[in-house]
Amino acid sequence: MSVPEVNVNEPDARREPPAFNVPGPVLALLMLMLAVFVLFNNSSEEMQAAMIGWLAVFPARYLPAGGEIYAWPGGVAGDGWTLITYTFMHGSWTHLIVNSVWLLAFGSALARRLGATRFFLFYFVCGIAGAWLHIVINAGSLVPVVGASAALSGLMGGAARFIFLADGPLGGLMLRGPDGRPAMPRGRMSLGEALTDRRSLIFIVVWMGINFLFGPTGLSAAFGASGLVAWEAHMGGFLAGLLLFGFFDPLQPSASGGPGNVDYGEWLKPRR
Repeated sequence: MSVPEVNVNEPDARREPPAFNVPGPVLALLMLMLAVFVLFNNSSEEMQAAMIGWLAVFPARYLPAGGEIYAWPGGVAGDGWTLITYTFMHGSWTHLIVNSVWLLAFGSALARRLGATRFFLFYFVCGIAGAWLHIVINAGSLVPVVGASAALSGLMGGAARFIFLADGPLGGLMLRGPDGRPAMPRGRMSLGEALTDRRSLIFIVVWMGINFLFGPTGLSAAFGASGLVAWEAHMGGFLAGLLLFGFFDPLQPSASGGPGNVDYGEWLKPRR
């Protein structure tokens, strides 16, 4: 009895999911974050101080208090790049690992949906928005701000606009297609829908509540966290992601070509 051959050129053939299924943009960010952290922690104290000055965000750099003027590294150009480079720096292994986990969870969903260019733009716009809210609230502060948390908060805000269109308590974050690949809703809630949908509203309220508890109340110190939690930056990034997601998200039809709400993986293109 002969076994029928499978023609991979047929339109219903599916691609096997890769063993290491992390989108390229997310992997690039993870590697950069790790590289900067390892370099910082293997540098001299003088080099560490220089890296903080060149890469971190200082509110006093943008809004000095009492007319004080400082000679900041990089000058005017540094005013621009530090709003991006601060997202690659982290204060501890715990800080780096926690942010890496959140980047994998939410960044993977956003990177697959937006594509590399839109993903990076959205990520850094949220990081910049978070930095500026922190700067405005903490004008004149000489305490440096580091970490990807503001940009990651923006990814969470953007995800709140579509993940809950799928079933389940965590929506599309836990949804898998028949082939084991992540499956995400292709639709998008309007801002009004996101603020009135029960699950997305709970997600938003709980997220903001946690940031308030671990930020201005100082509760993070009870869990052994070193340094202050830049909750203002988290809030700014999250609100930017929630409000601006629609400008970065081009809606596309499902893989079957119809108006399906959920995409279950990627169809193989015919080989030439």
